[in-house]
Amino acid sequence: MTSASGGSDMVDWNLAVATATRLVRPGPEVSRAEAAAVVAELRRHALAAEEHVRAFTGMRSTSLADAVATPVLVVDRPGWVRANVAGFRTVVQPLVEKLQARRANGQAAGVFGSVGEKATGIEVGALLAFLATRVLGQYETFAPAEPSLEAPDSPAALFDKPRLGPDGPGPGRLLLVAPNIVHVERELDVDPSDFRLWVCLHEETHRTQFTAVPWLRDHIQSEVQSFLTETDVDPGALLDRLRDAAGALGGGLAGVGGREPAGAPTGLLEVVQTPAQREILGRLTAVMSLLEGHADVVMDGVGPSVVPTVAEIREKFQQRRDRGANRLDLLLRRVLGMDAKLRQYQDGAVFVRGVVEQVGMEGFNRVWTSPNTLPTKDEIHDPAAWVARVAR
Repeated sequence: MTSASGGSDMVDWNLAVATATRLVRPGPEVSRAEAAAVVAELRRHALAAEEHVRAFTGMRSTSLADAVATPVLVVDRPGWVRANVAGFRTVVQPLVEKLQARRANGQAAGVFGSVGEKATGIEVGALLAFLATRVLGQYETFAPAEPSLEAPDSPAALFDKPRLGPDGPGPGRLLLVAPNIVHVERELDVDPSDFRLWVCLHEETHRTQFTAVPWLRDHIQSEVQSFLTETDVDPGALLDRLRDAAGALGGGLAGVGGREPAGAPTGLLEVVQTPAQREILGRLTAVMSLLEGHADVVMDGVGPSVVPTVAEIREKFQQRRDRGANRLDLLLRRVLGMDAKLRQYQDGAVFVRGVVEQVGMEGFNRVWTSPNTLPTKDEIHDPAAWVARVAR
């Protein structure tokens, strides 16, 4: 199992990037002048959104250095792929080390050796090619440390170009995927400038969450690392869980576009979880629901004062979320667990609005005090229970 990295990884990351770049669909047709104008406007809106979010939430970066260290990058689809590969390499290192240890002991050679780094690189690349057309923006929590950019291909290059190589964990960075934003604003037939600012408000909220709450990134990273450490890499155990879950997953797929069968897995991740991982994932789900719901609430709360057409944008965007693109898109969303991501927006927003209605924004902000004040998975669905436990 050799690779371009000299065997230090279990995935050929360079091949993953090459595969995704080759497979990803091109973005909408725009002239170079139009593309340059979109990039420039997104940069302006990202800067303006920062102040709007701070004023609405009362959250401030703990230091200027923290805010400066989390840059805003405007990228194209291949740039988003490169950024996420760099993040993957950072976050999955404990699992890589665990697999390497088993390989060194002669265990799992038959299973993992037959797959190989290159095959896995192609699989990761194909997945990234699919996702690269759907993400409007992303706060990359586990971005590698600076330097975060490579030199552009030419002096006239429009987009930021994230580094691929691992630099160790960094403080994070905000990505805005310009072609996808243009594609959706055209599909929805909404005011382009308003839509771009609306998207920036959501993504800037995530950036504010992590720069204003210094312990949040380390807490999530610790939970993710614990999840990966608990991964059972024994091929027999893994195949047993896949076999046991096959029927339930098949039933879930049969229900695509309709009612989800009770007890069906929410994606491939759930299929291969251990009991310990389910407990960790429950806590992570609650945190991610909080972060996504908070961003949605802020986006809509700030919107009426700075985005004149926010009501139209929200209505059309929600309809787009609900229906999906087509049956194949719904199927892939189901298998990859993307439906669970959409539920995080909805559940988290209900929680945030419920708490703010009871104790105001200042009372809600107690949620950022420590990991102990984060809502549990049950409290996400019961804001009054969180208020009773923490805010009062």
